[in-house]
This record gives sequence, C-alpha cells and structure tokens, in this order.
Amino acid sequence: MIDAQFRSEERYFKLSIAYEGMEESKLVCSTVEKIISKYENQPQTYSCNISHGRNVLVVEYHDDVDREAGKIFEEILKTLNITHCD
Repeated sequence: MIDAQFRSEERYFKLSIAYEGMEESKLVCSTVEKIISKYENQPQTYSCNISHGRNVLVVEYHDDVDREAGKIFEEILKTLNITHCD
C-alpha cells in the first residue's frame, strides 16, 4: 500500500511517499520523476528504508517562493491514486 505524508513551512514543502516491494517502487519512482521533470523548479529527492521492508521517497522544495510545489504534489498524489495524505 502506497501512502503519503506532507509537511510545509513558509517556503519549504516536503512530500514523503512510503511504498513496499519492487512493483510499488518502480511505480512511485517513475511517476515522481516523470512529473517533476515537467517543471523548471527542481526538488531535492532521496529515498531510504523504513521498517518492515517499506521504503520512502522524499521530495523537498526549498525556497519555493511561487508555491509551485503544491500543484506538483497534487499531481503526484492524483497519479498514484493516493486519496489521503497525513
């Protein structure tokens, strides 16, 4: 099951997407890569292992004056069919 968590401060936006297994990994990584490549403002991304065989992909926008990250994150969530984000 893919799930997500969102955090923000003044011009900082972070989306963490947790997933499990190779199939979900390919889906999450390719979707995020495809969507962020369409935009000029590029985020920092990294992934790491969490508990019980799950991994997380983190997408962070720093100094996002125009708040472009919001629409990018919405597109990612919609494409991955994530209907609830903590």
